[in-house]
Formats: sequence, structure tokens, C-alpha cells
Amino acid sequence: MPLKGEVLFVCVENAGRSQMAQAFAEKLGMKGSSAGTVPSSRVNPVVVEAMRERGIDLSRRSPRILTADMIGNARLVVTMGCSVEEAYPKPMLAAMQKKLVDWHLDDPKGRPIGEVRRIRDEIEKRVRKIAQESDRRQDRGDQNYQL
Repeated sequence: MPLKGEVLFVCVENAGRSQMAQAFAEKLGMKGSSAGTVPSSRVNPVVVEAMRERGIDLSRRSPRILTADMIGNARLVVTMGCSVEEAYPKPMLAAMQKKLVDWHLDDPKGRPIGEVRRIRDEIEKRVRKIAQESDRRQDRGDQNYQL
């Protein structure tokens, strides 16, 4: 049984890491979304290619801007290693604190496909961990999620 409530994956441009994380969460049956504080005009084409190798098509996705409602509706907010204190407006940062996990992942922007694959694989592993942990907690009836 997937985590109740949405998992929100956030980075600055919403063009790489957060898009991959959302896609893996959805593939695993979780309700996921992603957004950025300064969204790019498109998803990184090398990320699209790397995810296509996993059978996931990101070519029609568009980066979205992070809103207070998205944070409010999320059960868990995962940042991708962006400098949270610098990247997010203070009211949004305050709203995220009780449900925030920061993954400290390399940015795929400007990197060759081999490095993007490594980042993709690490994201997949971490999203699977969220799914497995949420299953264990829900089996115990614990709705509070923390990693």
C-alpha cells in the first residue's frame, strides 16, 4: 500500500532530478508530484533519454512552479540537494520543515548520459526506499512518515 498523501519532489528548475523522482514514484504506485522555484522551459533532454531507457516517457512533461498549496498538500517534501535556504522563499521553507527530506544529489544539468544514468539510478533507489518504508509503516498503522 503506497504512502497516503502526496510525495512532492522539489528542485530549482524541475527539469531533471525532481522529474525523475516523480516518475519513479508514480511507477511504484505512489501519488507523486514535482516542482521548482525557478522552472526551466523544458525537461532536460538527456534526462528524458535516460528515463526512456527505463521505459518511462518524460518527453511530454513540463516543469512547474512550486506553490504553497503543493507544499500544504504533500505528506512528504523531498528536495534534491539544492541549497534549500537560498532557493526557497522563507514562508515556503517554514511550511516544509516538518516534512522535509533533502537528498543531496548531483544536478544532471550539463552532464553526459553516463553521469545522468548514475543520478537516475540513485534516485530510483531512494524512491523505492520511500515506497518500502511507507509500506512497513502503514502495515503498523503509523501514518507519520520520516526517513
